Amino acid sequence: MPVFGHAEFHDHEQVVYCRDAAAGLSAIIAIHNTNLGPALGGCRMWPYADEAAALDDVLRLSRGMTYKAAIADLALGGGKAVVLADSKRDKTEALLRAFGRAVERLGGRYITAEDVGTTVPDMDIIRQVTRHVSGTTSDAGNPSPSTAHGVLIGMQAAAAHAFGSDDLTGRRIAIQGLGGVGHALCRYLKEARARLIVTDVSTAAIDRAVRDFGAEAVAPETIYEAEADIFAPCALGGVINDKTLPRLKAPVIAGSANNQLAEDRHGRALLERGILYAPDYVINAGGLIDVARPVMGMDIEAARVKLRKIYGTLLDIFRRSAAERAPTNVIADRMAEARFLAVRRT
Repeated sequence: MPVFGHAEFHDHEQVVYCRDAAAGLSAIIAIHNTNLGPALGGCRMWPYADEAAALDDVLRLSRGMTYKAAIADLALGGGKAVVLADSKRDKTEALLRAFGRAVERLGGRYITAEDVGTTVPDMDIIRQVTRHVSGTTSDAGNPSPSTAHGVLIGMQAAAAHAFGSDDLTGRRIAIQGLGGVGHALCRYLKEARARLIVTDVSTAAIDRAVRDFGAEAVAPETIYEAEADIFAPCALGGVINDKTLPRLKAPVIAGSANNQLAEDRHGRALLERGILYAPDYVINAGGLIDVARPVMGMDIEAARVKLRKIYGTLLDIFRRSAAERAPTNVIADRMAEARFLAVRRT
C-alpha cells in the first residue's frame, strides 16, 4: 500500500513493516524524526480492522511523538510501533520477543515502551532481546501515573486561563476512558476535590471509579453532553470530530488521549465555539518524560521539573492563542517545530 502519498505521511524518516509468521507478529514501526535524538515511543497492540488502519495510526502517533518530545524539551525524536493483534487473545512471549528483535534490528534509532495493549511485564520480555526499550521494572516502570499527573497539572493551567483560578475544587470534570491513565487521573482529581463524571466501554471500569471515587457514571455516548467544566478524553483518538463537536458542553478540553482532534481543522472549530483546548501532546507528555528519564540519564527531580513545566507551557500557548486568534493546536505545533526543525538547519 502507498506510504509516501499517504495523508498522514509527513516527511517520516523510516517506516518498517515487521513480520514473523511463526511468532504471529505483524507490526509496523514508524520513525518520524530524529533531529533531537533517537525516536522514543510506545508499542500499541490493537486489533486493527486492516493494515491501512494500522498504518494510519502509526503515522499519526509517531509524528505526535516528535512534537511531544520537542515541546517537553527532551533530546529525543518521535517514533511509534503498532502490532496488529488483540492483546487479550493473541499476545504471547514469542510474539513479544519477535517484536523485540525487530526493534533491535533498527540499531537504536527507535526505542520502544508500553502503550495501549502492552504492559511493563511485556517490556521486560522485550528487554531480553533488545536494550532499546524503556518502562521496564528495572527502570521507569509504568508511565501511566506520570501521564495522569501531567494531565492534572495541565488541567490546572487550563482552569487558571479559563476560569481565573487553577483551584479544581468543585469543578465538574467528565472523564472519557478509565484505563491506567484515566483511573489514575480520577484519583488525582478526587484529591483535588473535583466532582467526577465518568464513562468507559467497560462497565467494570465504571463501577470501580464509582466505588473508589464516588463518581457519577454516564453512558459512553452521552459523555459529550455532560454538564461539565472540563471534558477529559482519556481513551483513543479522534473523539473531537464533526459529529461530536456540536454536542460538547464543557468550555475546556484537557485530557490524556493522543490525537484527540480527528483533523487539525477541528482546532479552529473549537476556537470559534469558545472552547479552550489543551493540545494533547503538550498535556499528556508526563508519560514520555517518565520513560525518557533512564534513556537520557535524568534523575527523578529533573524529570519532575520537566513535568511541572507543562503548566507554564500551556499558559504560554493559551495566551498566544488569545492574542493571535489562532487555534491552540496551531500555536503548539509552531513552538514544537521551532525546536526540532532548528536542529536540522544547524
